[in-house]
Amino acid sequence: MAEQKYDVSSIQALEGIEHVRKRPGMYVGGTDIKALHHLVYEVVDNAIDEALAGFCTRIDITIHKDSSVSVQDNGRGIPVGPHPSKKDANGKPMETVDVVMTVIGAGGKFGGGGYKVSGGLHGVGISAVNALSEWTTTEIKRDGKLWKQEYKRGVPQGAIKQIGKVDKEDTGTTQTFKFDKVIFTEDIDYRFDTLVQRFREMSFVTRGITLKFVDERADREMTFYFEGGITSFVRYLNRNRENLHSVVHVEKKLRISALKLPSNTPMPTPSRFTRSQTPSIPLTVVRT
Repeated sequence: MAEQKYDVSSIQALEGIEHVRKRPGMYVGGTDIKALHHLVYEVVDNAIDEALAGFCTRIDITIHKDSSVSVQDNGRGIPVGPHPSKKDANGKPMETVDVVMTVIGAGGKFGGGGYKVSGGLHGVGISAVNALSEWTTTEIKRDGKLWKQEYKRGVPQGAIKQIGKVDKEDTGTTQTFKFDKVIFTEDIDYRFDTLVQRFREMSFVTRGITLKFVDERADREMTFYFEGGITSFVRYLNRNRENLHSVVHVEKKLRISALKLPSNTPMPTPSRFTRSQTPSIPLTVVRT
């Protein structure tokens, strides 16, 4: 048996985008059809977080004919400008949009005041999607300006550019990306029905949000809006059942400072972390 070389040169230090592309399973669960859909969920989750924070009322998701995906929201828009602490390789402040899009663990959901309630808490989502995409385009409407930044396999293609002006009241973010077939090597593509089911559930638990889903590949579309939130969800589940009484709905706002669990309770890892495991405010209890 040939002796294998194992010395200091054998130790690799993969960081950020490089690590995501080398080990996609750690971030999106693999490279199969489920992981492919997970890319879309991660981007839409960011828009949902804007809705939960009270700044977004509409989300438009489009699968284009080339299987690229656009997710547009009318939230606040990603902040644009030099980041106060993150530096680039030359020691200069990084552009904040590039921090959000390329740095694993970056985001506004770690107690900095950006979000009081959030479904995604590990700061992996959009940067992982960017790393696993052949290309990504980020467009931001904020402070009366329209900004655009482009990435290839997670790497910024130059500096962010202002490409126009908009009304100051017109804000939001549009993320367009195409999954990288170098990573997703199977003969797979997005499934309309799978995404519809997920978007319907998102709309149910995010009361008052309009979510429109368009699939240009097959000329199909569906729009969701549920004013009743969880109550509407229960009614939907009971649509083919004989109901003994109407839905009983109780809602109360709670201030949660800590979540105490028994010492033997297994903690979810990022790959197992789901929106349902995140403490949410307000607390809604529904009985049927």
